[in-house]
Amino acid sequence: MIDKKAVIAGLLCLDVTPDLSQVPDGQFQHLFQPGHLVSTGGIRTTPGGAVANTGLALHRLGVPVRLIGKIGDDLFGQAIQDRLRMEAPHLADDLTIDLSLPTGFTIVINPPGADRSFLYHPGANNTFYASDLPRPILEEADLFHFGYPSIMRSIYRADGAELVSILQKARRAGLSTSLDVTLPDPVSPAGRVDWPTLLANALPLVDLFLPSVEELVFLLDRATYDQLSADPNTDFIDAVEPGLVESLATKVLSYGVKALLVKLGRRGLYLRTASAERWQKCGRGLEGLADGWHARQLWAPAFSAQVTACTGAGDAAIAGFLASILRGAGPESAMRMATAVGALSVAQADLLGKLSGWDELEERLQHRWDVCPLDLGPSGWQWDANQGLWEKEPDSQ
Repeated sequence: MIDKKAVIAGLLCLDVTPDLSQVPDGQFQHLFQPGHLVSTGGIRTTPGGAVANTGLALHRLGVPVRLIGKIGDDLFGQAIQDRLRMEAPHLADDLTIDLSLPTGFTIVINPPGADRSFLYHPGANNTFYASDLPRPILEEADLFHFGYPSIMRSIYRADGAELVSILQKARRAGLSTSLDVTLPDPVSPAGRVDWPTLLANALPLVDLFLPSVEELVFLLDRATYDQLSADPNTDFIDAVEPGLVESLATKVLSYGVKALLVKLGRRGLYLRTASAERWQKCGRGLEGLADGWHARQLWAPAFSAQVTACTGAGDAAIAGFLASILRGAGPESAMRMATAVGALSVAQADLLGKLSGWDELEERLQHRWDVCPLDLGPSGWQWDANQGLWEKEPDSQ
């Protein structure tokens, strides 16, 4: 068990996932037409959103966690509570029940041979406020992680005023702060938010920023996101040049963020960290980390995995990264663990099905594990065979 404690707050919903494994590979979009019947192999309901995905994965990795989210007084809310209590009785104790709104839910459409799609209803997530964070819980913890403000109305409106209040509350309690986002519907109110302004308000209060590459580009450079998304024959992740990631990382660190971790799917994980003086005031969660965290730029290849489902994989990778930090690991070890947890999560329909404890994962990492091809040499990166990572000297920041 890790001594340092984490609070995971933000979006919590029930994921409803039909089993579409019997649909012919790549044919779902042709079969799912008005008036057509598509047979499924059943349905799976699991707690979802950042609170459940990252929180439960951290629990499995031995981190003492408190989960703070908002649900309705309904069957979906009860299902979430029951599942959390099956994992550990205390994990549902800090949820707030909103009697005026239903529990949020996501219908996950994940057919073979096609990318996932989601039908999302926010429900009680739209009324999450700083007042929903009990100060005594914060004062007992070391790290505060908030997930998915980009699809929570109360959090993203007014240029993120409530997000700023939440992060300030965590900082005043002495915690290190961590922030994850998700990609909003571009035509929804969330998609029309002035995200560069919102992040300029919030990121000075964030120690660890943990977006996917799609989210990073969408939120900070919408024109480039629209351009790269316009080609239906090229996957967005493949279209992103390393130079774009590096330039956006420089912008993120300019706001005061100490570490940026970018999830790139089969292209692995990118890490950029700030210089030593930025780490002097870091909160309890980051205290005691070695100097090896200062002024680094690393890129870890993804471990090979037979992909079954990708829902929650980014949240699981974040859990591996945060658990490593709370254990006092170096950045190289943290990236390997994050990559390992992410690889295990995509190899199963149940996000946590094969996720065992920390010791078992460390043992797995001692054995040969093939990685997905990744060549950053043409972009000026150097391969470190001992660490199994790419590294590049960052621009001064």
